Amino acid sequence: MASFKIERWEWKFVIGVAAAILILTTIPYVFAAEIPHPGKQFMGFILNVSDHTQYLAWYKGFETQFLIPNNQTSEPNPEIFFNLLWWVLSRFGKLTGLDYRMVYQIFRWLSGAAFLGMVYAMAAYFFEDVFRRRFAFLVTALGSGLGWVWVVWKYVFNLQEVPFPLDIYVSEGNTFLCIMAYPHFMQAASFILAVMLLLLIGERQGRLRYAVWAGVVAFFLGWTHTYDLFLVWTIPVVYGGVKFLLERKFPTYWFRAMLVVGLVSVPGAIYSVLLTRLNPIWEAVLAQFDNAGVFTPGLLHMLILMGIPLMLALAALGFELARLVRHQPGGFLRSDSGLFVVVWFCVGWLLTYLPADFQIHMLNSWQVPIVLLMTVFVVNDSGPLLSKIGLLAKKRWLVALLAVAMVIPTNLYLFTWRFLDLSRLDYPYYLYQDEVAAMTWLEDNSPADSIVFSAYDPGAYIPGISGRVAFLSHWAQTVDFYGKRALAEEFYAAETSDARRQQILEQYQIDYVLHGPAERALGGFQPQETPILRPVFSSAEVNLYAVELDSP
Repeated sequence: MASFKIERWEWKFVIGVAAAILILTTIPYVFAAEIPHPGKQFMGFILNVSDHTQYLAWYKGFETQFLIPNNQTSEPNPEIFFNLLWWVLSRFGKLTGLDYRMVYQIFRWLSGAAFLGMVYAMAAYFFEDVFRRRFAFLVTALGSGLGWVWVVWKYVFNLQEVPFPLDIYVSEGNTFLCIMAYPHFMQAASFILAVMLLLLIGERQGRLRYAVWAGVVAFFLGWTHTYDLFLVWTIPVVYGGVKFLLERKFPTYWFRAMLVVGLVSVPGAIYSVLLTRLNPIWEAVLAQFDNAGVFTPGLLHMLILMGIPLMLALAALGFELARLVRHQPGGFLRSDSGLFVVVWFCVGWLLTYLPADFQIHMLNSWQVPIVLLMTVFVVNDSGPLLSKIGLLAKKRWLVALLAVAMVIPTNLYLFTWRFLDLSRLDYPYYLYQDEVAAMTWLEDNSPADSIVFSAYDPGAYIPGISGRVAFLSHWAQTVDFYGKRALAEEFYAAETSDARRQQILEQYQIDYVLHGPAERALGGFQPQETPILRPVFSSAEVNLYAVELDSP
C-alpha cells in the first residue's frame, strides 16, 4: 500500500507546473482584451460563451437576491432558483467591487489550482514512488485525445469544417481545456476527487469521520453541480459491492460511509428534482438540454476523444486481467486501491451513458482513473514489451516523456486556435460598445421585470449586464428556444408587416426592442418607421426602443 506521504519538495513541483499552466491559459484572455478592437468590447469569455452568459445572468441576479427567477426567458416565473457557486462568486464580486471578468479569472485560477492539487494527492495515494506520481500528474494536467487527426484531415482534404468537432471540443475529461475555459467543471471535479480521496483514507484508517467530511464536500457539490452526485454516490457503492463479492464479507465501512455521504449531500439533489418537477418553466428548461446536441460518443469516437490515455488504460486493464487468470503474483488489481481505480474506470465509463441529457457531464474527472491505469501500463507493463523489440527498455523516463508528448497535440491546437478565433473580433466573444451601453441604460432606466426583444447574440448578454429579461437568450434557459429564434428572424425581416410585429410584441409582453448590428443582419426592418416603437436610447451602432402598444 502507498504510504500517502507527500514531501514538501513534491509540492514545489506541483505548484510550479500549476503556475505555468495557469499563466499559459491566461494569455488568450490578455490577448483578447489588449488586441485593438475599436468600437467593441471583449466580454471576458473565450469558449462556451452561451453557458457562460447563463452563469453571468445568475451572477447578476445573485447580486441583490438570494433566490432569482430565470431572466433568460420571457415567460413569467417565480424567484425560486439557487446555485451556491454563482451566489458565492456574486457575493465576492459585490464585496470586493471587482468586475465580473476579474472575478471569473480568480475563480478560474483557484479552481484550476485546486484540481491540479487534488490530482497529485490522488496520484500520491495510489503510487508510492514520485516518478509515477509525477507522470500521472503531468498526463492528467496536459493530456488530451486524438482530435488533432480531424484537423489534419480537414487540411489534407481541403474541407470547410473539421469533421466530428465534438471529438476535439468536448471539454469534460480534458483538464487543460477546462482550466482554460470551463472553470466550473474544474471546481466540480475537485470536489469529486476530494470525496473519493476522503472515503479511501477513511477506509484505510478505519475512521468514519472521513466519510463525514466527504459528505460535507458532496453537500456543496450537490448545490453547485447536482448531476455530479451520480458519480460520488454510484462509484463508491459499486466498489463496496465488488468487495463484498470478492471477500464474502459485508463491507461495513462502505455501507456506513455511503449512508453518511448520501444523507448529508441529498438536500441539493432534492431541491433540483423539486425545481424541475414542480415548476413548469424549469421543467421546460430541463427538457431542452438536448438542444445542445452534445451526447456521449460511441466507442470509436470515445477512443478518439480520450485518445492514447484511454487506449493504454485498456491495455493496463487487459494485462491485469491476464495476471488474474494465470494466477500470477502481484498486480495492481490485487490491492484495494487498484481495485478502486478499476471500479472507478469501469463504472465511470458506464455512467457516461446514463439515459439523461446531461450524460456527457459524467466524463468530468474520468480522466483521473484513466491516467492512473495508463501510468500502470507505461511504468510497469511497457518495459517487458519494449525489451522484446529492443526499445527504451531501461529508460523509463524517456518512455514517460514520449508518452506525455504524445497526449499534448490536441490541446496545443485548442490553445493556438483561440488566438485566431478571438482575432476576428466578432460575436459571441465581443459586443459592440454601443450594445453594452444600451444594456447599461436598461439597468439604470427600466423596471426590473422589463422584457427586451433582440437577436440571439446580444440577447445572451442582456440578463447578465442589465439584469433585465431577455426574449431570446440561451438554448436551454429560453423556453421554446427554436420557436423564439424563428420569431426574432421573422420580426426583423423587412417583409414582415407591422401588424405581425405588433402581434409578437403583444403576445410576449415585450417592453423594449433592441436594434443594432446583430438585428440588422437578420433583415431590413426599419424600427423608426413603426409607430408603436419610441426611441429611448440612440448611438452610432445601436438604438433601443420602448414598446407603446396603445399608440395609433
